[in-house]
Amino acid sequence: MNRVTEDQAARYDRIADGYAHHWAPVIRPAATRLLDHLAPLFPTGSTRLLDIGTGTGTLALAALERWPTVRVAGIDASAEMAAWADAEADRRLHPRRRGRFTTAVALADRLPFPDGSFDGAMSSFVLQLVRDRRAALAEARRVLRPGAPFGYVTWLRHDGELDPPDRIFEDVLDELGFDPPEPDSPERDPASPAAAAAGLRRAGFRQVRAWPDVVDHRWTARTYVEFLEHFAEESLFDDLVERERRDLRRRLLGRLSGLSPAELRFRSPIVYAIGRAGG
Repeated sequence: MNRVTEDQAARYDRIADGYAHHWAPVIRPAATRLLDHLAPLFPTGSTRLLDIGTGTGTLALAALERWPTVRVAGIDASAEMAAWADAEADRRLHPRRRGRFTTAVALADRLPFPDGSFDGAMSSFVLQLVRDRRAALAEARRVLRPGAPFGYVTWLRHDGELDPPDRIFEDVLDELGFDPPEPDSPERDPASPAAAAAGLRRAGFRQVRAWPDVVDHRWTARTYVEFLEHFAEESLFDDLVERERRDLRRRLLGRLSGLSPAELRFRSPIVYAIGRAGG
């Protein structure tokens, strides 16, 4: 496992609980819409699906609840995230369906399955975290039978201004003399739908299409601060002493309460890409 992947897996092991409670609900609607786009392409009857980067099981469990005959294997680089997915399956699925979901700790660019093992594959908000997206797409192609569909959704590269809550967060950090958070690297996101489609074609997929969309989530002042503290900036909050954390929370809540509901939001472009494994 390379250092980048080790760091990502370790981080998601550490923040699995925060992800499940404060981030998964933000991206869930866009993730599950992927199933609507894939549904016409999946074969009827018993189908074996692969969920690449299953996280808390959002896609896998939605697929199992939607299609009673499918079997889903979910892989994730983080053991804690895979454990969350298993726990969610125990909670949400009827015992007859629970046996149709399995998880494994594995990397997207080194899938532990034989060639042609699956009738379809899917991935949501994972490929931007993979060190080598080309290798991950090639692996997805390898484990699919010829003609099987694969679809993913991820962030689309953009240089837009910060949303108002993020601007307030950076302003408050500056006022308190704390270092601002390091910006995410946009290089891991597709530059355009055309670039996402080209990546699938290079990996051996055919009948490819890709199109843009948007994640639009409304926060409250409290849910935004909880998102920062327990997921997005958990390491920053952990480095503070309790007095500093209380002061940061207090200032953020006070400043955020002055935003209108239309301003208290997260809005970011995404891209869906779908294709069929070439034969």
